[in-house]
Amino acid sequence: MARTPGPGPVTPDQGVTGAPRSADPYLPGHGNGGYRVQHYDLALEYRVSSGRLSGRARITAVAEQALVGLSLDLGGFRVERVSVDDRPARHRHAAAKLTVRPGAPLAAGQPFTVEVRYVGIPKAIRSHWGDLGWEHLDDGAMVASQPIGAPSWFPCNDHPADKASYRIAVTTAAPLTVVANGRLISRRVGAGSATWVYEQIAPTPTYLATVQIGQYELVNGAAGPIPLRGAVPGRLAARFRHDFGRQGQMMAVFQDRFGPYPFDEYGVVVVDEALEVPVEAQGLSVFGANHLDGQRGHERLVAHELAHQWFGNSVTPADWQHIWLSEGFASYAEWIWSEAAGGEPASVHAARWHARLSALPQDLVLADPGVRRMFDDRLYRRGALTLHALRTVVGDEVFFSVLRGWAAVGRHSVGTTAQFTALAAQHAGRSLDDFFAGWLYTPALPGRPPR
Repeated sequence: MARTPGPGPVTPDQGVTGAPRSADPYLPGHGNGGYRVQHYDLALEYRVSSGRLSGRARITAVAEQALVGLSLDLGGFRVERVSVDDRPARHRHAAAKLTVRPGAPLAAGQPFTVEVRYVGIPKAIRSHWGDLGWEHLDDGAMVASQPIGAPSWFPCNDHPADKASYRIAVTTAAPLTVVANGRLISRRVGAGSATWVYEQIAPTPTYLATVQIGQYELVNGAAGPIPLRGAVPGRLAARFRHDFGRQGQMMAVFQDRFGPYPFDEYGVVVVDEALEVPVEAQGLSVFGANHLDGQRGHERLVAHELAHQWFGNSVTPADWQHIWLSEGFASYAEWIWSEAAGGEPASVHAARWHARLSALPQDLVLADPGVRRMFDDRLYRRGALTLHALRTVVGDEVFFSVLRGWAAVGRHSVGTTAQFTALAAQHAGRSLDDFFAGWLYTPALPGRPPR
């Protein structure tokens, strides 16, 4: 999500693919322990006129311990039926938790499938950062779930460490276009309605699952090895082609700096609404109509959201304490694109932001900002400054090998700040403890701007 200004190498057995936690230290009401989801199969029917959503969710999972019951995160729907392995299961839905008791206990290591039938008008999840999740629009709907909005539209294990594949089928009025995560597998037209089916095989955290419904024109981007797609209101198509016209070059720059693009394609949806900030999802990003001005005035945000596909989406913070690994990296990608595209070099951006941050309160610990500061503008820019400072200390060759190594080792997985700093020290061939102590774990900004 873009916000406007105002001990050795990491390997899977070190916890990069660790089990989901029973509760996030920042958001303890979300996430459920004891099992890991492998796949979500969602069949949704949405009536724009009434805002009514009917859903069938089949959740394939594996028990990580013996279970007599389990829980899922789910918002204010009426739950009509629940089954486990196609047998009716007792259930209780209260306080945004759907608790399920199978007919027989589940053994550790046992695969199982929970099916939930539910219906209602989706209600946004209230949070410190406003209402999150499914939002009804006059001509459709949009979903912006980061960080805890996913239960507003489907039952899930809502924690970033529990990543799964998805199949999302959406039935709605035929004139409307549906965009969701992954590849469009089919579109079936019936009497006044159409069903769009998407598959995302890459492991995806719940907060990056999305559905966008609206009157969109589908636009193809510049030809290249990674298909670039757009879904845009027709009146904005020309502006979109111009303002997003350098995504192909941007993709090439980021693949050089970060390594291979981690998904099969990349899409952008422009909703016919004004959005305060764009929103990343797995394999696509969502912008507002206000982000198109025909002059590439918001191109830094285009770079920011694309960079999230490596940092945040493919390599996901293991829990929300480590959010700088997503937002700091995407913010630094803005500066990388600026210098690659002939704009100001990263050093100029770094000096400017160091001066600005130095004039603000010095009470933010980047590696542990606290729940209310997860999306603080200072976290974004101090994260970028930290990366630029690392670049100046170790040099470009080592620095970009660190970024490529982080993207490769954590591909489609999760990671922590400690794992990143260990990887950086390995690539540098020396301890970086003092450096990271100042930039990541000390509230006061180091006093000399990085060059």
